[in-house]
Amino acid sequence: MNRLTPQVILVLALIAAAIVAPFGVYPIFLMKGLCFGLFAAAFNLLLGYVGLLSFGHAMFFGFSAYITAHTAKEWGLTPELAILAGVAVATLLGAAAGWLAIRRSGIYFAMVTLAFSQMMYFVAVQAPFTHGEDGIQGVPRGHLFGLIDLSDTFAMYYFVLAVFVASLLFINRVVTSPFGQVLKAIRDNEPRAISLGYQVDRYKLLAFTLSAGLAGLAGSLKSLVFQLASLADVHWHASGEVVLMTLLGGVGTIFGPTAGAFLVVAIQNYFSEAGSWVTIIQGMIFVVCVLLFRSGMIGVLAPWLKRRGLTG
Repeated sequence: MNRLTPQVILVLALIAAAIVAPFGVYPIFLMKGLCFGLFAAAFNLLLGYVGLLSFGHAMFFGFSAYITAHTAKEWGLTPELAILAGVAVATLLGAAAGWLAIRRSGIYFAMVTLAFSQMMYFVAVQAPFTHGEDGIQGVPRGHLFGLIDLSDTFAMYYFVLAVFVASLLFINRVVTSPFGQVLKAIRDNEPRAISLGYQVDRYKLLAFTLSAGLAGLAGSLKSLVFQLASLADVHWHASGEVVLMTLLGGVGTIFGPTAGAFLVVAIQNYFSEAGSWVTIIQGMIFVVCVLLFRSGMIGVLAPWLKRRGLTG
């Protein structure tokens, strides 16, 4: 029988900590952190491993939340089907937006994605099913597979945790696969990847679509956790926040975006009484991290962890 590696032990310890966490920390706060952690991890798949900076990921996050909320409340779909519907719409939207966006690079790519996001924000404001500024409220959590009552906070937490862990494992599998190695090659030297015969645009489009689908999954979960889908989910501020989370945690790392997401969510939660000062506090922390931890929190810790055999 093979001995457990330090990496496996670390992962198991993190999962064990997550399992017992809701007994000492407010579960809704933890679920919000997990949802935004998944959102940031999805964004990082595109930025960290392909080198494409998107300013429009809120459209996938927000529209998936709307679709899940609408189908659960108005159509009476079970939570798993409502989530699948939201992810499917986000994936299709990602394929359509990505097909046009990948034709540009650098700042032009970022501006194209921002333009698409603003268009979808306008749709969210005007479409009847989104209810405009009121959003979709009172979304029922329902029974998972007809058996597990997600109205129970602990049941909802463990469902979100299971989806989050499965999604991170999927992302890790993607970036360590031959497909992921090609994405890194495109990020590091796109002309060389082209010269080697790779159809770069196809790889970019698939990565963009995967990222959109995972961002949609995060939005769907959030709409069930808070039983609400609102314009805040699709606003460009959400796109900016996910960029901040990824940079704070560490671009191109598996756990970095999640760490950054929990940091931002904690600031918003515990400094909420400061009102608009929260944005100033966020800005100050961002400046400090950029100056002192240019590779992000996990990026700075990575060499230390590697020396102790905790990372590959």
